[in-house]
Amino acid sequence: MNRTKGDEEEYWNSSKFKAFTFDDEDDELSQLKESKRAVNSLRDFVDDDDDDDLERVSWSGEAVGSISWSIRETAGNSGSTHEGREQLKSRNSFSSYAQLPKPTSTYSLSSFFRGRTRPGSFQSLSDALSDTPAKSYAPELGRPKGEYRVSYSIHWCDTFHMLLCQVCSLERFRSLQDKLQLLEEAVSMHDGNVITAVLIFLKRTLSKDILFRELEVRQVALRHLIHFLKEIGDQKLLLDLFRFLDRTEELALSHYREHLNIQDPDKRKEFLKTCVGLPFSAEDSAHIQDHYTLLERQIIIEANDRHLESAGQTEIFRKHPRKASILNMPLVTTLFYSCFYHYTEAEGTFSSPVNLKKTFKIPDKQYVLTALAARAKLRAWNDVDALFTTKNWLGYTKKRAPIGFHRVVEILHKNNAPVQILQEYVNLVEDVDTKLNLATKFKCHDVVIDTYRDLKDRQQLLAYRSKVDKGSAEEEKIDALLSSSQIRWKN
Repeated sequence: MNRTKGDEEEYWNSSKFKAFTFDDEDDELSQLKESKRAVNSLRDFVDDDDDDDLERVSWSGEAVGSISWSIRETAGNSGSTHEGREQLKSRNSFSSYAQLPKPTSTYSLSSFFRGRTRPGSFQSLSDALSDTPAKSYAPELGRPKGEYRVSYSIHWCDTFHMLLCQVCSLERFRSLQDKLQLLEEAVSMHDGNVITAVLIFLKRTLSKDILFRELEVRQVALRHLIHFLKEIGDQKLLLDLFRFLDRTEELALSHYREHLNIQDPDKRKEFLKTCVGLPFSAEDSAHIQDHYTLLERQIIIEANDRHLESAGQTEIFRKHPRKASILNMPLVTTLFYSCFYHYTEAEGTFSSPVNLKKTFKIPDKQYVLTALAARAKLRAWNDVDALFTTKNWLGYTKKRAPIGFHRVVEILHKNNAPVQILQEYVNLVEDVDTKLNLATKFKCHDVVIDTYRDLKDRQQLLAYRSKVDKGSAEEEKIDALLSSSQIRWKN
């Protein structure tokens, strides 16, 4: 609309607002300060629970039902023309204020605080949030918590960013709908720390029934909660959760895990007895039964051996005092203990190694390996020899090792077995290269010399001659073989 010069003069002279002039350099600064004071003064109103009863007055003096001035009005009042603003930016005295951005938002402050709009001029809050970037031109004012709305007052990304920085309180989320939306947003971030933090908040603020019911349909959050409860050892709540979900096997396993907190052997045994009838899988049920039986045996063995050790009448306990109790030890440790202290006992006793082997169905390899380590540590070489000696139906004896004789040699050497014992078992290794490597490594010279003789390898025998001591029996044996005319060497 075009106006005559006279109309413009009349408009500016009659308006409550003063036109921008270059003569008044403090106009822009005073406008900004006035805006800041007006916004800060609103805190006294929004913190008052009865602010709906207060009358709102615009800067123009017109009474309205709510706060009704807008940022665009503030921006418009700061200057009349585009040319005036451009000239204002060029002035040195206002250079620091000329760089301030001029917001062009069409929202009223009330649309940010109350979700209301100015009639005929502004968008609704829902339209504003959906059509514009998530940027607020109005300051965030304190409000009563009861009037807080999640979707109106906070952005999820900012919430979780503050949550990760450990400076965010979740107490503002009070309704069940807000809490569930918070959980769903946390899950969508795929960050386990955020999910766990939200679950801790829900665990504290929701009843068990509501929490379990909502997590039942949110499997990702449910798995995080189960893991968290296991980590902190909250067995009671974990059992309640499994019972609610009707996960009987996991419920049984969680109940079984409580035995770790029982220190008294007799009480632990009684607790394990109650676990035997729980709905485990077939394999787990066998393990639970074995655990109970093993602890029962250990209690008997421990009481008997403590008495024998204190009496001082048993040679094995005098020479090798016990270093620890056998209670609550694994099955393999219990077997080693029995092979060490009770190797020669009859099968009918609880502490007999053979009895343990049959009761718990220990494989031959595991039994031989454990018994060999125990008897070699005691340097009971006759027991070691008997461990590998078998008889066939014709009465012939033969040495057989389920674990392989190469492992037997290594265990014997580890326990400082004599060279004669080592050579006997090195000779039982079937693979020639393995035999030569072991014989060379453990300095079983006779085995190396005999092997090269059987291979008719003169060059290797000559090379090995330099590795034995000069003037030793091994050197004389090599010289005799090299000078023998009965051996047809291949090289």
